[in-house]
Amino acid sequence: MEQLLTQFINFLQKQNETFLYFFLFLSAVVENLFPPIPGDTITAFGAFLVGIKKLSYPLVYAVTTIGSVFGFMALFFIGRIFDREFITKRNISFFNEEMIIKAEKWFGKYGYFIVFANRFMPGIRSVISIVSGILKLRIWLVFLLSLISASIWNLIWIHAGYTLGDNWNVVKQKITL
Repeated sequence: MEQLLTQFINFLQKQNETFLYFFLFLSAVVENLFPPIPGDTITAFGAFLVGIKKLSYPLVYAVTTIGSVFGFMALFFIGRIFDREFITKRNISFFNEEMIIKAEKWFGKYGYFIVFANRFMPGIRSVISIVSGILKLRIWLVFLLSLISASIWNLIWIHAGYTLGDNWNVVKQKITL
């Protein structure tokens, strides 16, 4: 596994900036659509590339935040177009009926705050976006709250990755112990 990670990191470091920005955007979108893809880890790696002066901090922040919101809103519209029954009958493990009912109860108790907090709830943020669509929440408010949530979350991850800078190998060693 460590060798595969090293090869992947080496591959990414050799790519041009345009490819890397697109890759970071796409990973942020896909992470929402197909959990549990580790998009946050890839975002932190993008910030590491900022730390070693390969990418721009503002651009990494922008593409990952836009990608996060794009992925969240895509699931929101899927939930809005299709109802709960349609989604739960598809037998998708991370959108099962139990999770959707639980999320609906959270919305009943906490309202729009759940959308605001979605980025800080790894593993269920996709369910939150689907359910916010199923419940027909206001599009503009869901968009705004998901943008704020993604902005804060990505700033934390990107700053953490940026501070790693050239210490990526130290972190990689600690992870593999």
